[in-house]
Amino acid sequence: MSDKSSNRTIDRKQSHVEICLHGDVLFSGKSTGLERYEFESNALPEISCSEISLATTFLGRTIAAPLMISSMTGGYNEAEELNRQLAETAERFQIPLGVGSMRQALENSSQRESFAVVRKYAPTIQLFANIGAPEIAKGLTESEINILLELIRADGLIVHLNAAQELFQPEGNTDFRHFLDQLTTLTAKLPVPVIVKEVGCGISASAARKLIAAGIKVIDVAGAGGISWQKVEEIRYTREFGGENRFSLQALDELLNWGIPTAECLVAIQNLKQEEPRFSSIEIIASGGIASGIDIAKSLALGAQLAASARNILKALHEGTLERTIKSWLNDLRAVMFLTGAATIDELRRKRLIIKQ
Repeated sequence: MSDKSSNRTIDRKQSHVEICLHGDVLFSGKSTGLERYEFESNALPEISCSEISLATTFLGRTIAAPLMISSMTGGYNEAEELNRQLAETAERFQIPLGVGSMRQALENSSQRESFAVVRKYAPTIQLFANIGAPEIAKGLTESEINILLELIRADGLIVHLNAAQELFQPEGNTDFRHFLDQLTTLTAKLPVPVIVKEVGCGISASAARKLIAAGIKVIDVAGAGGISWQKVEEIRYTREFGGENRFSLQALDELLNWGIPTAECLVAIQNLKQEEPRFSSIEIIASGGIASGIDIAKSLALGAQLAASARNILKALHEGTLERTIKSWLNDLRAVMFLTGAATIDELRRKRLIIKQ
């Protein structure tokens, strides 16, 4: 990779963080759908709030709460400090952490420390490497796979699907041919589980079926309702590339808000699991607009193993309120559990959700 190309990648990653923090990047006219649900109140909880346990399992390991710090960044100098702080926080709360796309670590060895730092500061928790669908589609070498996993001593590999983002990204790679074949090959030889996640457009039941057939163990729905990465890239296109209209004005708004709401993804994939027992072991992560412990609780009742957040965590980190934010979300979750009479996360998953009229 040339120095010029590497610098462009670094600039892009820095721009992504800045735009996510300060830009108008949320879906408009489309929400997560979680607000449509509410729990049935239990006037007789028959539990003590002080004895509620948030502990659960993910991929066979106990975690302290059903929350994951989702994939964000890496691959430029300032990202090392961001990832250090995220790793320290995840370690403190004993929750999983995913790193951002590691393509830069494959292309530029000088940027590997921005990823490796997470294992130094999070020695005991689950950490997940990350690479994009276009890189999978063209095929990864054994050497590249080893770099991804060994750099952070990863407990699994996240493969992110970002077709809409690549479409809007000025330098985007829109060649997704052979992705499923290559994914099947990868899952068969990888010594750790593979998670497939979207980045904000959601995963349908039909797509989930194909991913499961390819050997993945976890689906992170990453539905619509949080960041629109189309908007992030459209802002970059306008600011940095002159921004002539690429799409008709009639279509642009719909394309910028393209995606399946998070709640719809959860319901569809949970129904798929219930209809086909062979899919029952597949775990689901709810992400895409998660903004409170109530969102986490609703996601669990809709079938998720845990919930994950990126932008709201990043904003809290930027504002110096990350630990307080996570504590408040976990307090939200305990409140829902007490008011529904659920002493454990497994009991919460069985509580009734009502669709608001």
